[in-house]
Amino acid sequence: MTPDVLLMTPTRPDALARLEAGYALHRLDQAPDRDALLDRHGAQIRAIAAIGHVPIDQALLDRLPALEIISCGSAGYDAFDTAAIAERGIVLTNASPALAEEVADMALLLAQVGWRDMVAADAWVRSGDWARKGSFPLQRSFRGRRLGIVGMGTIGRQIAALAQLLGLQVAYWNRRDKGVDLPFQPDLATLAADSDILIAIVAGGPDTQGLISGPVLEALGPQGLFVNVARGSVVDEEAMIAALQEGRLGAAALDVFASEPDPDPRLTALRNVTLSPHQGSGTVQTRDAMAALMVDNLDAHFAGRPPISPVTLA
Repeated sequence: MTPDVLLMTPTRPDALARLEAGYALHRLDQAPDRDALLDRHGAQIRAIAAIGHVPIDQALLDRLPALEIISCGSAGYDAFDTAAIAERGIVLTNASPALAEEVADMALLLAQVGWRDMVAADAWVRSGDWARKGSFPLQRSFRGRRLGIVGMGTIGRQIAALAQLLGLQVAYWNRRDKGVDLPFQPDLATLAADSDILIAIVAGGPDTQGLISGPVLEALGPQGLFVNVARGSVVDEEAMIAALQEGRLGAAALDVFASEPDPDPRLTALRNVTLSPHQGSGTVQTRDAMAALMVDNLDAHFAGRPPISPVTLA
């Protein structure tokens, strides 16, 4: 029998075509009456396809007694009740492998733009200051800097590999030593103090709320650059703004914010902050690959094979 799949969010055209061809697809994202759809089909739903900002909570799970797998088309799954998912023994997968290279590219791009002050350099040319005032002030070399990576998962490892190609000295923090061929620093503030640039790439959620704290940012210091390609929740944003305003933190380059899509106006007013609208994976090719992996994980599960990119739930 063709498995019933609940699609909770819009997806890419090719992935949608595969879902429609291979499954009994129920479009919760387009349903005029979601409760009616769940009342009618909830008992036979065996899979969910969604991205991680859409809530999947106990109340929804209770309406899906046959649910076997949740295939997430993003890396993060902040809005999922992972404790409830684990308790039910439901398989959870995500799309981290499909976006690791793209997000790593963005992390190092933001690091270079922030370190070399390229937004200000662009404004220097556009405003006519180059002609009026002469050359843009000299900046510090990127190559040879000390990079601390907060989080050594799939994307963190990709950032580390790319950073080493760019001549950076790399160390990392993680909740446990990942056994990779890089210096491991178990104390986050010490890693920050030993770094010129600190990149956050940990998962969001309660366990990492405010992980990048005021003391960590102060340890990074007035010459340091903080880059966030993780989630806005992983940094104490109030402490970060104060440190940036007061010069206790040199600069920040941010792809994510506590409030999206309307970040704190104090951030947009700061000259020492580079801003990006949560575009770490934002290319056509990578979004297509993420959606394809979402379907690939469903295909593997229903063919009796292990999922391609499972998430380990505690």
